[in-house]
Amino acid sequence: MSSPVDKFIDYVEQHQNDFVERLRKAVAIPSVSSDADRRKDVFAMGDFLVKELEKLGASVEIRNPGVHSINGKTLPLPPVVLATVGDCYEKKTVLVYGHYDVQPALKEDGWNTDPFVLVENEKHELVGRGSSDDKGPVLGWINVVEAHKALGLELPVNLVFCLEGMEESGSEGLEGIINQEAKKYFRNVDVVCISDNYWLGTSKPCVTYGLRGVSYFNVNVTGPKADLHSGVFGGTIHEPMTDLIALMNTLVTPKGKILIPGIYDNVLAVSEMEEQTYNGLEFSMQDLHSAVGAEINIHESVRDTLQHRWRFPSLSLHGIEGAFYSPGDKTVIPANVTGKFSIRSVPDMTPSEIVTLVKKHLEEQFEKLGSKNSVRVSCTHSGNHWLSSPEHWNYVAAAKAVEKVFGVQPDLTREGGSIPVTLCFQEALGKNVLLLPMGRGDDGAHSTNEKLDRSNYVSGTKLLGTYLYEVAASAGDEE
Repeated sequence: MSSPVDKFIDYVEQHQNDFVERLRKAVAIPSVSSDADRRKDVFAMGDFLVKELEKLGASVEIRNPGVHSINGKTLPLPPVVLATVGDCYEKKTVLVYGHYDVQPALKEDGWNTDPFVLVENEKHELVGRGSSDDKGPVLGWINVVEAHKALGLELPVNLVFCLEGMEESGSEGLEGIINQEAKKYFRNVDVVCISDNYWLGTSKPCVTYGLRGVSYFNVNVTGPKADLHSGVFGGTIHEPMTDLIALMNTLVTPKGKILIPGIYDNVLAVSEMEEQTYNGLEFSMQDLHSAVGAEINIHESVRDTLQHRWRFPSLSLHGIEGAFYSPGDKTVIPANVTGKFSIRSVPDMTPSEIVTLVKKHLEEQFEKLGSKNSVRVSCTHSGNHWLSSPEHWNYVAAAKAVEKVFGVQPDLTREGGSIPVTLCFQEALGKNVLLLPMGRGDDGAHSTNEKLDRSNYVSGTKLLGTYLYEVAASAGDEE
């Protein structure tokens, strides 16, 4: 006789077209959180999820984060959808997080098809905005609930949902709700699982146990009261743009070395155990070349490349506000320019330490210029790094689930980007957080022609459900 998990896997395989249709309906809702004119669509997407969950018997509650201002308009923030399936005190409780908002997308941006019409191409890729980030994974959890209801099976764990509609716009309002509900709605949670990242490559699943933090900086240089004519004033004044370029040139070398004194002092050394995790990863230098479209790598080996992506800090220059950038020639001396850059941080760096070092460095460098202009350095936002343990029972359960569904041991990965909600859940609930991706490394989540392979959507749904069975079977006696 088939086991419950085998029955579940068979159901998913047989009903995959129904699940694709559910994703099609979700993609058709253009829930772009950064666009004030699309706010009603974000609410519509939240309502879609509420109805899908209620239809499957989930207990659903709404938390309203409040209001905010966008493009001069005061708008209500989309609701945080909380839902529960199962309330058995003898079972473990898994909290799953996802988001139902998406990045902006227009056909004229370079999409081959309408971004809000899900299209399955000849490669069996499900192309559409949000297919991979993050509507596919969110619906994967709902598919799991549907399969069990249809089969007359109880879920092996209690499942708690936390779904937000502002992730692509900074998760505004979510942190307060997580902290507020930590001892209430989330009080019985044993572990957290987030499916909002991607495989390292395109053929081997992974589980992710670390993320870099990010600190974003503005360095502003001001001088004259207005923009000036370079023919009249060039050579006679201290120019803000010249000062700014000189300052930004002191931040990082062309080979990625950060020049700010003390920035590397608290970077945790690579342990022998960590070194082992880089063995046999499904990644090649060609993967990097393909991803960036050119052979411009700094490091020659996979190990060095991934370590500098995942576990060493980096500094990137992003742009200059106030500078002339339109086509054509304009002989202007900008009066007020702001350079923008960020630092990706790793254990054991802290945001406060980074801010102190950056400000001290830039202020000292500006003093050396002998300029009569004014400088102001500010950190506009910062988020700490996150690191978990792949030896925790939550990760062991995920690895077993990957092996059952895919027949391979998963890669153990960290990521260079930041998912602030990960650290927020860990700190607020005091529970282990797991990142268990559904999509591939080439899904193009924020790019044109975003896709989720049908096989990843189907097998990813199988993985999420199987993971719940492995969690249920785990002793779960270590935090």
